[in-house]
Amino acid sequence: MKRVVIASALCIYASLNLSAQVEKEIKAEIKHVTVFPDRAQVDHETTVTIMPGKSVLKLSGLSPYIDVQSIQVKGYGDFTILSVNHQNNYLQNLEDSPEVKSIRSQIETLQLKVEDENAAISILKEKEAFLTANRAILVKETTFSLEQFKNVMDLYTNNMDQIMMTTLKKERLIKEYTKQISALQQQVANKLGRQQLPSGEILVSVASEKQVSGKLTFSYVVANAGWYPSYDIRVDDIKNPVAIFYKANVFQNSGVEWKDIKLSFSNATPWVAGDIPILNPWFVDFYYPVARMLQGKAAGINVRRSEAPVMMEIAANDKKMEEKAMEAAPVLVQKQVGETTITFDIAIPYTIPSDGKLQTVEIQRLTAPADYKYVTLPKLSPLAYLTANITDWAKLSLQSGEATLYFENSFVGKSTLNVNQLTDTLTLSLGTDNSILVKREKRKDFTSRKVIGSNRTDTYSFLLTIRNNKSNPVKITLNDQVPVSSNSSISIDTIELSGGKMNKQTGEIKWDLDIKPQETRQIVLTYSVKYPKDKTVILD
Repeated sequence: MKRVVIASALCIYASLNLSAQVEKEIKAEIKHVTVFPDRAQVDHETTVTIMPGKSVLKLSGLSPYIDVQSIQVKGYGDFTILSVNHQNNYLQNLEDSPEVKSIRSQIETLQLKVEDENAAISILKEKEAFLTANRAILVKETTFSLEQFKNVMDLYTNNMDQIMMTTLKKERLIKEYTKQISALQQQVANKLGRQQLPSGEILVSVASEKQVSGKLTFSYVVANAGWYPSYDIRVDDIKNPVAIFYKANVFQNSGVEWKDIKLSFSNATPWVAGDIPILNPWFVDFYYPVARMLQGKAAGINVRRSEAPVMMEIAANDKKMEEKAMEAAPVLVQKQVGETTITFDIAIPYTIPSDGKLQTVEIQRLTAPADYKYVTLPKLSPLAYLTANITDWAKLSLQSGEATLYFENSFVGKSTLNVNQLTDTLTLSLGTDNSILVKREKRKDFTSRKVIGSNRTDTYSFLLTIRNNKSNPVKITLNDQVPVSSNSSISIDTIELSGGKMNKQTGEIKWDLDIKPQETRQIVLTYSVKYPKDKTVILD
């Protein structure tokens, strides 16, 4: 029995010794990195010499945040790849402290919250699109009574308000979560040095009948990396096209420096499931208010409510610097447009250290013809806002992001470039222009309150004045409104609109004006409101 044990031990020792002899450490430099919005694909390449028989080639010094399922190894030469394995080497590097583990756990939790909020926003956008589509159908309906129409409009308004406010809150949450993630990642970077992180390793088992030379390529996805777009939007004057400087803000904290590598930026989201969603049956039932249900229970009536979702409750539950003789040329970038993704390949190598700090790379410089128009709402603001309306904007391959606005060589502020819209025209807000003066004042001599019989009639009249102090003509859309009755006892009469176009359902009035240099234009808006004299209607 003792001899058997000794023999077994010798066999194990020989096996381990043989394994150690055939394992070969290899080096493969990072050649290319494709950065996605919240992770990155890293590509290595190396030449190898493979001995006869079976051997294991080990590539070490990799990031510990590799997605194992994303690992791809390809061989070129007269040999066979038998298997590919991955491991993190904790013997060479110390394990994270409990404090660092806690911080990483917080980061993962926040990243999950960001995913949840993004998913919720997508659902809200679908609901908004549903409501907008159904509104158009309802407006064509001619059999509604005034009260029914009021109820439908109230339902639409309340649901749209709920969707907009909920979406805004979730976008603010995402912004706050992103700030927290960045702060926590910086905290981890400050507490840990690269030598304290475990080393990721890829082990490739190969076989060859003779000694051969070949090539191996490695590809894998790492976390703690990503990019997001931002823009400089410049307008010299309203006679020239809009200049858009498209920039990528890249960061990485993967534990491995990306040194002198070719970068690509992709808007792809390969981690999102590609399965087609299933459309389940949509059940509707009568709506029973809570109070009625309680009354029914108190009276011993068994009021049953469907567990399926009720349609009427969907939403309730839920910045030019001064010009130089010649401006610096942009980095050479090649854009590749696929069926579902856009990739920008940067021609100049970059070094991105693993410190979580942002680096900004200009990836595209565009000019787009624009129709410039001013918009003003003097009831809310005595300012004129310049907008640039770009058609065929989808061809520009833009993404939503923060924009810094420059107009007539001056910084005018920041805005948001929102490409999540279903229109053919992309509207950019270029801030206010103090050369356009706007004023709204009440015409006291034409404003009155009269009582005739059982009714009171209040008449309101306003003078809207716009002056163009610029040296060139401008187009401007003037917006105002009259109240909309939500009660059959209240009637609204528009007396004077000065050629304005009114939306009867919303009460919004628009004037599209062409104003010459140094010209002053005046618009008169007059309307009356008739209602029972024993009632109170707040109109001011």
